[in-house]
Amino acid sequence: MSGAPVEVDAAAIGTGQATPALATALASRGESVVVFERGLVGGSCVNVGCTPTKTLRKTARVAHLARRASDFGVHVGDVRVDVAAAMMRVQAIVAASRTGLTSWISGAAGVELVHGDARLDGRAGDRFVVRSHDRTWLAARVYLNVGTRPALPPVPGLADASPLTNETILALREAPAHLVIIGGSYIGLEFAQIFRRLGSAVTVLEGSRAVASREDPDISARIAAMLEAEGVCIHAGVRIERVSRGDDGGVTLTLGDGLAPVTGSHLLAATGRTPNTAGLGLESVGVTLDAQGYVPVNGALATNITGIWALGDVNRRGAFTHTSWQDHDIVLANHIGGSRTADGRITTYAMYTDPPLGRVGMSERDAREAMADGRRFLVVRQEMAKVSRAKEEGETTGVISVLVDAATDRFVGISMLGIGADEIVQVIAAMIAADAPYQVVRDFLPIHPTVTEFFPTMLQRLEPFS
Repeated sequence: MSGAPVEVDAAAIGTGQATPALATALASRGESVVVFERGLVGGSCVNVGCTPTKTLRKTARVAHLARRASDFGVHVGDVRVDVAAAMMRVQAIVAASRTGLTSWISGAAGVELVHGDARLDGRAGDRFVVRSHDRTWLAARVYLNVGTRPALPPVPGLADASPLTNETILALREAPAHLVIIGGSYIGLEFAQIFRRLGSAVTVLEGSRAVASREDPDISARIAAMLEAEGVCIHAGVRIERVSRGDDGGVTLTLGDGLAPVTGSHLLAATGRTPNTAGLGLESVGVTLDAQGYVPVNGALATNITGIWALGDVNRRGAFTHTSWQDHDIVLANHIGGSRTADGRITTYAMYTDPPLGRVGMSERDAREAMADGRRFLVVRQEMAKVSRAKEEGETTGVISVLVDAATDRFVGISMLGIGADEIVQVIAAMIAADAPYQVVRDFLPIHPTVTEFFPTMLQRLEPFS
């Protein structure tokens, strides 16, 4: 190794959502910080996740609305999507976001951004040895924010068929003639709708009995019906026996139980993630990993080794950009004498189909399980087809379901499939965070005409959940 080791207060490995804000905040307190990134600054969200997919989703939505224009008395003729131009827009927005993050990190006084692999290599006294290229740093604290990557299921022939992943599909410049998607969860369903609207035939193969199987059966069925109405072909409860790629580049999936094989021009595997913890040298300092390679942490996001924290997807406390961002808040607050914790964090997420699914807290399935322990709940449901704003917008797909604890009058969950769901459910998330009784929302004055204005009248119709 060339040069003397550099002593720093903190070393952050990976530049996902938590790192830029944490590193610059520590530096603003006068600490010296080194940040390592072996790939693209910004992690999954900026480069292959939220930013590009939601940008491409907008193109797909515009195309969808253009095809529906006559419903609103507007005539536009044939709709043609220039996928190459759409992808150029995606990449431009991604590049701008990445450039901004890079400037934020590298421009902060006291922060050094190092492009390359980083590896822990034991200790030197009370500091952790971190190596990258031919340089060495001695860090008093280490933050792991290395994220995850796509994982392929052990289907014979799948790896040899070189399927697309959520990352590589963004390199396409033409819509596939027929996109076959393995996996009917959030990533798979979002891409299914996007590429159907971009002009592809799309088939989704899901091993569970229903797509979006984490959701309540009614929500899952509505999502499937919504996508099928747009021409997406969904096969749930199927077993893939083998994948093969033909000389023409097409792909064939052999299914079990005597089902007819499925053929397509392109194959997307959207079947889960695996953590990027291999090769970090964590064993050299004794950091414990679970059986899947994730890093267990306590409520303060500290690992089993004092002085090392794990943030973001790799700590398995929420594989979302917003949970990663809050991870940095929790760690930073505790560094300056606070006592914030990720324990008890309320589940909040959205699936960005169109319309989106917004989820906060307990589902109806969760509530039924809790009832076995004696808890009781109130529920109210509202069809989006009866919401004035939804009818005015021509966006009547979906339903709202709100759960309240019968003993405490506190909100415990909301599931909403419908226009603006990703924004609207956060009203209930805020009430849960404030520990406010449902009567606060029942009695507040909402704006007309909005979807949210239905909360007061809905909450007057709460009834026992069974």
